[in-house]
Amino acid sequence: MDPLVILGTGLAGYTLAREFRKHDPDTPLLLVTADDGAFYSKPMLSNALAQGKTPEQLITASAERMAEQLGAEIRTFTRARLLEPASHRLETNQGDHRYRQLVLALGADPIRLPLEGNGVDAVLSINDRLDYARFREALGPGDRVIILGAGLIGCEFANDLAATGHAVEVVDLAPHPLASLAPAPVGSALAAALAGLGVGWHMERSAQRVDRQDGGFRVVLDDDSVLEGDLVLSAVGLRPRTGLARDAGLATGRGIRVDRLLRTTSPEIFALGDCAEVEGRVLPFVMPIMHAARALAATLSGAPTPVRYPAMPVVVKTPAWPLAVSPPPPESQGAWHIEQPEGGIEALYRDAGGHLLGFAVGGSAAGRRQALARELPPVLG
Repeated sequence: MDPLVILGTGLAGYTLAREFRKHDPDTPLLLVTADDGAFYSKPMLSNALAQGKTPEQLITASAERMAEQLGAEIRTFTRARLLEPASHRLETNQGDHRYRQLVLALGADPIRLPLEGNGVDAVLSINDRLDYARFREALGPGDRVIILGAGLIGCEFANDLAATGHAVEVVDLAPHPLASLAPAPVGSALAAALAGLGVGWHMERSAQRVDRQDGGFRVVLDDDSVLEGDLVLSAVGLRPRTGLARDAGLATGRGIRVDRLLRTTSPEIFALGDCAEVEGRVLPFVMPIMHAARALAATLSGAPTPVRYPAMPVVVKTPAWPLAVSPPPPESQGAWHIEQPEGGIEALYRDAGGHLLGFAVGGSAAGRRQALARELPPVLG
């Protein structure tokens, strides 16, 4: 019997495999991964310094241990080259595999800025544990770190680095941190809290050049101002990995397009996680992956189950100013309403009828997250 093949061993791939085994302990299961296949919590990468965790200590199970737990074969350091939906064939650098069904859990790649200068090749991005290991190897005690990007990941790393004795400068085109997730008063309050740890902010600015200088780097911004640091970390976002699917003739947009069963335009190929686009939505967070994996495991076991997403607030790992956000859908019509209780901010996004569509709560108001989430409509009902 041809196996169920899962391409990717991140949170999406491994969670799906575990959920599938709850339904079906017998079908042959093959996981193919481009890295070492170790299981770890990716969200912990952005606060591992403060937690005192090395890259190796983040691992909770090796690929060998995961294979034993799942009753699966795991091919590590194996890269997919070609996908042939008509013949159910996956070609890799370690040989070909036939599949009964195939799941693409490919993740996403860091977006690279169009920078100039002789230091561009040394700009680091952190998208997995091996990236993080390279970052930690390069990071020395008290090093100055320039972070490009003031989104979720940039802010979390800024907090983690500043809290562990590193000088941090953050550069972003937006007028305030977390601009795509929260309104200005929330972003400004977070910026002020992190500034208290020594983080410098360069908002409405962009990096133009990165040059090597005296063992470190010189970053030139668009107003010709200069930042000097020992490391440059890019955290400007992720782009779903769609190339393999696109080359195989599957429909792609921002991500690999799938229906509510997470099925691509080839009926035996599915996608979930950071690479998947479900009804126009790409949701690179933990909770959507968990809901999608449970639904897809049931579907693959013979019980077609459409994915449903409830309201899924995101807890931002910035201990300097606790924060939770649930941004309104992009097509929403409404307005932010801001209240500032002592030591915090509660920002509520309501439509004309007063219905809550999103929120951002920080500081002393962060504990309101669960109560507010119960008022929100589902992301995908």
